[in-house]
Amino acid sequence: MTTAQTGRSVVAVRADTEFPDARAAYAAAPGAATVDLSVRIGSLTLHTPVMPASGCFGPELGALIPVAELGAAVTKTVFGSARGGNPVHRLTEIPAGMVNSVGIPSRGPVGYLATLHPRYAALDVPTIISVGGHRPSEYAPVVAALGENGAAFELNVSCPNLDRNGTDIGSDPAAIREVVAAVRLVTDKPIIVKLPVLVASIADCARAAEEAGADAVCVANSIPAMPLDALTRRPILGNVIGGLSGPSIKPIVLRLVWLASRAVQIPVIACGGVETADDALDYFSVGASAVQVGTASFARPFAAVEVARGLQQRCRDAEVGTIRELLELDAAL
Repeated sequence: MTTAQTGRSVVAVRADTEFPDARAAYAAAPGAATVDLSVRIGSLTLHTPVMPASGCFGPELGALIPVAELGAAVTKTVFGSARGGNPVHRLTEIPAGMVNSVGIPSRGPVGYLATLHPRYAALDVPTIISVGGHRPSEYAPVVAALGENGAAFELNVSCPNLDRNGTDIGSDPAAIREVVAAVRLVTDKPIIVKLPVLVASIADCARAAEEAGADAVCVANSIPAMPLDALTRRPILGNVIGGLSGPSIKPIVLRLVWLASRAVQIPVIACGGVETADDALDYFSVGASAVQVGTASFARPFAAVEVARGLQQRCRDAEVGTIRELLELDAAL
């Protein structure tokens, strides 16, 4: 049947035919080795180290892909009050990724809990709620308002600090300590701190998060960039400046993950240009414990599932039970 005859989208057809839930198939494979891809973040255990990046996954994808094969669902960032996004255009592709200037629209904690959280909670994975603020003092009240909802909180400290001339909160270890310490006072749920790229020392920023009580750090957010129209040489984005993400930033983030993982004992979640299982393995080889898939999901909503399945299959093909064993086997070749 054609798409027109069924009235279903191409993406939906692909999800139905090529992405049935694979967990039963793996469990039923005769003689298959038991593969443990689980990772622990504080009190939270994820059954696989692959999850979407904040802002790149909405609960509506639960109808298209087997979300249960991911480790968690990460929400769009929730701010203390409702806010709109940036003016159009908000997103443009470049040769090796994209630049976005969405501006993180938010309905505030009340609006999020009323409209979005029930849909995230209905998915068969833990919900990690992303929280943002423009001052260090703004994060804890949002987390307190969210209460017992969600399995963990990801603190997006890549937001301009309005008390410090607009510099990223996450570029200042003292501000990171202030944010995390305040949030830790209002929740016992796991705290993940999402750090920016442009910092003097990613090691100092990661250590500040760990010392203040964070359970993991996410490295990193997009890189500030300004794409121009090829004909007019004028800014494409309505906000002029956006965030560069995708394959082009992977070598930059690999270095940051390598540095951060050597500075802290808590898990490092890598985010930047993850499109395949090999990308994830690259990050694991430099110290990451988990990965987030962002830009790839815009063109391929099933990308994160493909990465998770690819890791599972690579371990099975090598007849090993963990990613660490797989990396050790690769290193011995």
